[in-house]
Amino acid sequence: MRAIETCIEGCSFFEAKKEFMIIQSVWSSATKMARMIRFLRAHKRRIVTALVFAYAAFLLIHPDDEGRIPDLIWLALLVMLIASQIFWIRRIVDVGERFLPGKPRRSWLGAIAGAVCLILFVYNLETWHSKAWNSTHVSTALTPRSVLLEAPFCWWFVGSFAGFFLVVTFWMVDRAAGAAAWLYRKARNARSPGAALKAEELALVPPSPGRRQFLERAAVLVSATPFVAAAYGLLRERLDVEVTRQAIRLPRLPKAFEGFRIVQLSDLHISPFMTADQIRRCVRIANDLKPDLVALTGDFLTWDARAQGEVVQALAPLRAPFGVFGCLGNHEVYTRTQDSLPRLLGTAGIRILRQATAPIRSQGERVNLIGVDFQGCHECPTFPPQDYLQGVEPLVLPDTVNILLSHNPESFDRAAQLGIDLSLAGHTHGGQLALEYVHSGLNLSRLSYTYTSGWYEKPGGQLYVNRGIGTIGFPIRFGAPPEITVLELVRT
Repeated sequence: MRAIETCIEGCSFFEAKKEFMIIQSVWSSATKMARMIRFLRAHKRRIVTALVFAYAAFLLIHPDDEGRIPDLIWLALLVMLIASQIFWIRRIVDVGERFLPGKPRRSWLGAIAGAVCLILFVYNLETWHSKAWNSTHVSTALTPRSVLLEAPFCWWFVGSFAGFFLVVTFWMVDRAAGAAAWLYRKARNARSPGAALKAEELALVPPSPGRRQFLERAAVLVSATPFVAAAYGLLRERLDVEVTRQAIRLPRLPKAFEGFRIVQLSDLHISPFMTADQIRRCVRIANDLKPDLVALTGDFLTWDARAQGEVVQALAPLRAPFGVFGCLGNHEVYTRTQDSLPRLLGTAGIRILRQATAPIRSQGERVNLIGVDFQGCHECPTFPPQDYLQGVEPLVLPDTVNILLSHNPESFDRAAQLGIDLSLAGHTHGGQLALEYVHSGLNLSRLSYTYTSGWYEKPGGQLYVNRGIGTIGFPIRFGAPPEITVLELVRT
């Protein structure tokens, strides 16, 4: 007020009044801003929930031509991701306050944990963006940067997301059980007034805080198991190659091909987490299986076209009496190596079939091997089934067994219609994260693909989907170890 009085004394009455009104306006705005901030802090959960539901309702009410269900799924995943980071950062802060010497302030612990998490997210998102657009060279050796920045982020991302999913599941089960118990009590009380009085007396007894605390700690402990699983998948199962043997019964198989052995490798994805040396190890395993023919079903590269030479050198030692054949995958499209990679592989004795056939002859009889480029369109919301294997009809021979190499297993339905006896595919990685021992087909690939792993049969043909050697997205496998398949053809 003293400042205002001084202003009045030194200025005209109108100028003083103007200054006073400006000060009053600023003070009023600051007061309103403070109230707004307090309101947002007090109701932040309700506001976020309302915004999410409003956006979801908008997507459902105003769908575009292709529909908005994928957008809703991505929205749910994004909300889960943000919520999981907040949840686990709080758990880290709780542990830090309990065990760190000096017990630093909670705000500092939260800031440090949040900053580390944010740095890892920003760095890895930028790295993935650069890889996807081929704007940076990606080493095919395990570098310190991969070990210190990329691997920990992938471990944290998978563990925190899956752990929070378990927390939400426990919460929903607990709420459902509570609601069921409440309904049961209401129904029982309506039938027996005496039981209602006894229930009211029991309700006055407060629940045991020790029991509640024990249950909360148990839930958090169980929800932390995905971190252990992610570490196992990163350090162990990712490299634990499994040799799978599958008998394929083909009624039309020529007698000369009884017991014919095809060894299939797929999805090599050469990268820092699948180095050339590791691919050479898989090549040695494949050669030791004594195949009659080797089939490579696409995705030799990941993001970097400059890794062509290394993957070709790693695959060059593959040997089979009837040849080494392959097809291209979607990552050959991404890296624009559809023309150069087949030429390089050809110099190593590996023939890539691109909408082409190769007759496999034995004792005057033959089977027809067909190979196609990647079938599908990642830029399209949906890919019509009738668009798979366009132009392949002339390549199918009706008087013998036809075997198709097609990276995408979703082409199987069309292949069966064309009379192709056996399709070999990859692409799905078996989901990379799977719980097949809980329920068949329970893996991440089920979100997008009908055929995800293993052997399938339908009228007109059979399919085998190889889980692949490498990884994509994050270098973790759990429940879906890398696979080399031995397919033995037998007559029925």
